[in-house]
Amino acid sequence: MRVDQFDFDLPEGRIAERPAVPRDSARLLYVTASGLRDLRVSDLPSLLHKGDRLVLNDTRVIPARLLGMRGVVKVEFLLHRRIAPDAWQGFAKPGKRLKVGQTVEFPDGLTGDVVEKAEALVTLRFNRSGEALTAAFESVGHVPLPPYIRRTDDAQDRDDYQTMHAAKPGAVAAPTAGLHMTPALVDALTAKGVARTHVTLHVGAGTFLPVNVDDTKDHVMHAEWGEIGAAAAADLSATRQAGGRVVAVGTTSLRLLESAATDEAAFPPFSGETSLFITPGYRFKTADMLLTNFHLPRSTLFMLVSAFAGMERARAAYAHAIAEGYRFYSYGDACLFERAS
Repeated sequence: MRVDQFDFDLPEGRIAERPAVPRDSARLLYVTASGLRDLRVSDLPSLLHKGDRLVLNDTRVIPARLLGMRGVVKVEFLLHRRIAPDAWQGFAKPGKRLKVGQTVEFPDGLTGDVVEKAEALVTLRFNRSGEALTAAFESVGHVPLPPYIRRTDDAQDRDDYQTMHAAKPGAVAAPTAGLHMTPALVDALTAKGVARTHVTLHVGAGTFLPVNVDDTKDHVMHAEWGEIGAAAAADLSATRQAGGRVVAVGTTSLRLLESAATDEAAFPPFSGETSLFITPGYRFKTADMLLTNFHLPRSTLFMLVSAFAGMERARAAYAHAIAEGYRFYSYGDACLFERAS
């Protein structure tokens, strides 16, 4: 498909710089075959049924933006994917001038040797490993705010850019739909009889990369590691068999479910990497509903939404959201889509 079919104009003032307070007070656009409804995220329990199940990504964002020096040259390194206890692939600025064998020095004595370059990705081998390296990132790293948030990260972002259920460190971008969850909302969903299941997809920096081709068939997705445990898979299968709806909280949860699925009857366990790229025409096997934020034009995320909801419905939803002043992107408002039949 032509990538320009997923383009739209968004006024810059609609990009959220901070999340709503409280988080579940964010606006929610409910999108069904019968039309659009303007609500709040706190209204979510009224839209779901007893026996439905939310699928939440429990990845935890690490301070993945590292600022260092190669000699007198400033280097910014955005972690993407861990490939060894002491080595990470990432995106470097400036990357073209880095050469294998050079060393980048970061604060507190942390260093990284360039051991490989492959297209846009640079691999650094650090002088620390395992938990010691994770601790170093926590100490010297910055919150990897998306590039469209044009300010320096601060202490508030350490909390704001993390979901309440974040448990497993490894993501370098937040599963942003989950940012809307609050203890009060969880309690209300539980009281309604809506269950929750946690899965893990460590979101990589590739989620921010633009699609720089003219046709979707030429775009290559960067791999991300994910896991659906045996207990989670059993709970999801039981929900489907009992007639409950599976509600994916975020495109990351949905991509992971679809990466594991073989048919609509069961949800198998999964552990490994996925580079699944979903565009219109894809036949979904897992989620019945998708809770997600509003995404960038020409992005793989908007393509997934268009596949799930149908292109016409997705475009109508985004046009309505722009006209009605919804806040877009990571810290913005949300929409709840029913899957197109």
